[in-house]
Amino acid sequence: MANAEKSAAIAEIADKFRESGAAVLTEYRGLTVKQLSELRNSIREHATYAVVKNTLTERAAQEAGISAFDGHLQGPSAIAFVTGDPVEAAKGLRDFAKAHPLLVIKAGVLDGKALSPEEITKLADLESREVLLAKLAGAMKGSLNKAAYLFVAPLSQTARVVDALRQKVEAQGPATPAAADEAPATEAPAAEATTDVAEGGDES
Repeated sequence: MANAEKSAAIAEIADKFRESGAAVLTEYRGLTVKQLSELRNSIREHATYAVVKNTLTERAAQEAGISAFDGHLQGPSAIAFVTGDPVEAAKGLRDFAKAHPLLVIKAGVLDGKALSPEEITKLADLESREVLLAKLAGAMKGSLNKAAYLFVAPLSQTARVVDALRQKVEAQGPATPAAADEAPATEAPAAEATTDVAEGGDES
């Protein structure tokens, strides 16, 4: 490969590292072209699976500031450059490796942090972003419903109390006036109060 081609290849791989939220290094020795194609298709929604040259990838990783693959770039190598959900990409790689043991997961990097094969397996065991968001939305909805109840409940309780008092007053009817014949015949009727009382007004 000419120097210009090497430089272009290194720059392309370095850009893939920079554009990816995660990357997983694998060894595919013994896998067929058909099997590699199946692997690509299984993770294509979340990652791009590319066969790479070790020396060029090592230089590209250095340019991108990635040291997670140091010492691991040996044998036939391919990298899953993850641009989607890293959990789903890790699950796809793990499940394929279980069905095809010739695929070896060697190392990874997630948001600049180096991952061991064991950590990548743990990542695959996590719930996907969609599931976590759905659970979060459900929890938020439940909290909002509880908050709404706390706000509305006192008002509804007050309304019930007021309505109960109103029904009680209606059932008892107006107060019965004192019988007129109980007063002495010669006693003049008491003058009725006619002064209006303003409720809630300012005193002046």
